[in-house]
Amino acid sequence: MDLREHAYSILIVSAAEKFNTSIKELFPDFNCSIIKVEKNVSSAKRALAEREYDIVIINSPLPDDDGIRFAIDMCSGKNTVALLLVRAELYAPIFDKVSPYGVYTLSKPISRQVLRQAFDWMAATRERLRRFEKKTLDLEDKMQEIRLINRAKWLLIDNLKMPENEAHRYIEKQAMDRCVSRKNIAEEIIKTYS
Repeated sequence: MDLREHAYSILIVSAAEKFNTSIKELFPDFNCSIIKVEKNVSSAKRALAEREYDIVIINSPLPDDDGIRFAIDMCSGKNTVALLLVRAELYAPIFDKVSPYGVYTLSKPISRQVLRQAFDWMAATRERLRRFEKKTLDLEDKMQEIRLINRAKWLLIDNLKMPENEAHRYIEKQAMDRCVSRKNIAEEIIKTYS
């Protein structure tokens, strides 16, 4: 599937009006569900408290901060991709500081073509993060199901004095005979014996 078919929400954190206008002009080729511009880190944090964004572009420096800690926070524990734009003379030390956290960094001035390519990289990274999110949710669901089944097994062991292997077999057989999931059988057992 083409990355341009996905919808992305974008937060631009920049105090430079010219940059804000020119960067918004880049996005009509992409399916952007929301493009929000904030002029400083404080207002960007408030915007992020209201909703999550797929991509955050930070044009450093900002009136209230350099944006470095904010960029790191975006990539730590969130499913957001961050791009930090910095002055050319500051690029190397800032890149060294933020790259271990997965923050993309580009030096200014920046051409439209490089910015478009950077957006492609960020979109590709966001799609990879979406796949990881899905895998994580699937694993959490599977672990929850295993916990329920184990709890149901122990209820059968305690209440019906079944050996553990028979309790397990009972849950499996009930699920197959009734064409329902083991989770459904476990929930019924828990409801019955709790």
